[in-house]
Amino acid sequence: MKTQEMIDMRKSVVVLGSSFAGLTAALAVKHELHGDVDVTVVSPGELFVFNPSLIWLPFGKRDRDDISFKVEPTLTEHGVGFEHHAATGLDPQARTVTLDDGRSLSYDYLVIGTGYHNNLDVVPGFRENTQTITALPAAEETALAWTKFLDNPGDIVVGATQGAACFGAAYEFLFNASYHVKKAGLKDRVKITYVTSEPFLGHFGIGGLPHGDQLLGMFLKKEHIEHRTNASVDHFDDGAVVLTDGEKLTYNFSMFVPPFLGQEFLKELPGFADDKGFIPVRDTYQHRDYDDIYAVGIAAQVPVPWHTPTPVGIPKTGFPTEQMAHVAAKNIASQIKGEQPTDTKEFADIKALCVMDAGNNGVIILADKMLPPREHGVLIPGPQAHLMKLGFEKYFMWKMKGGHVTLP
Repeated sequence: MKTQEMIDMRKSVVVLGSSFAGLTAALAVKHELHGDVDVTVVSPGELFVFNPSLIWLPFGKRDRDDISFKVEPTLTEHGVGFEHHAATGLDPQARTVTLDDGRSLSYDYLVIGTGYHNNLDVVPGFRENTQTITALPAAEETALAWTKFLDNPGDIVVGATQGAACFGAAYEFLFNASYHVKKAGLKDRVKITYVTSEPFLGHFGIGGLPHGDQLLGMFLKKEHIEHRTNASVDHFDDGAVVLTDGEKLTYNFSMFVPPFLGQEFLKELPGFADDKGFIPVRDTYQHRDYDDIYAVGIAAQVPVPWHTPTPVGIPKTGFPTEQMAHVAAKNIASQIKGEQPTDTKEFADIKALCVMDAGNNGVIILADKMLPPREHGVLIPGPQAHLMKLGFEKYFMWKMKGGHVTLP
């Protein structure tokens, strides 16, 4: 039987965010310590959204109920508290987080899994003149725009601006758009162009994989899609994107992936985050300067190991995010037990596992390391990729809703 003193000695872990990073970290910490820890999740959103399926939502293949669930019942079932509030402030010295209702939460350990928000001001006119899909509300707006496009078809431009990192989503949307244009019998009336800041096709923000540029080139040629690589967007007009080299591409519909930014309240802390709001971390995913603060997922800063003519980011979503969250959870558990946090996983050494959907086709992307140098890397094209993504969606939603984060 636990005494009051033992209860008072229980450590408190606060997790900011309830998506891939936050939900995984919160449940994993609870699991690592067999429940003997107080964990509270703080999030302005009440839904877990399976973001990889947002590419299907504009085409009517999914809606929000298909790809989301409320996180509070899952957390409650596993003994984790939930504060449906935004964090607006952090005092690392006092070990407190300020919420948007003015309250403060104290912590012994903090996990920052706050994800991203879209930088819709990356270039003039982006916010007003193009669509994006990298958040649920934005994908729903894109669905409305796609419906209007089908009533008034014309040229399509899909792309990723300079500084973007989520190139996989851009490719997936591109090929799904082509697939649905064909299904609607509009292929002869629609020219599709892909515009990307990647130095070559199939770079993906991870340096590319063997023969990836040829494979993506074959996909584009098969779909009669033009492309511009190493492209930098100057601005968007109504119905047109203008590149910095002066080329103007007109469209009846466009979707672009913007860069991601971290949370503003973190950026405002002197020396705590970089100028984009991302947190500098060690290979343990502890903050560079604070042993009791961790950052995982997109919130963590990942140095770009190369220079490209047009800036590109590095994707941190999905599998890498889960891996970071588990490393952080193991290290927090070690610290609570009075041990050193020795679990490490350099971001570059995390395996690359991704399925790129292309309507009724796709590409499976596998590599022994996220970033080069690598020993192994392969892209496997074929319809099995589409089926694999469908199956993985169902499995992952079941896994997260049930709180089974220790499963692969």
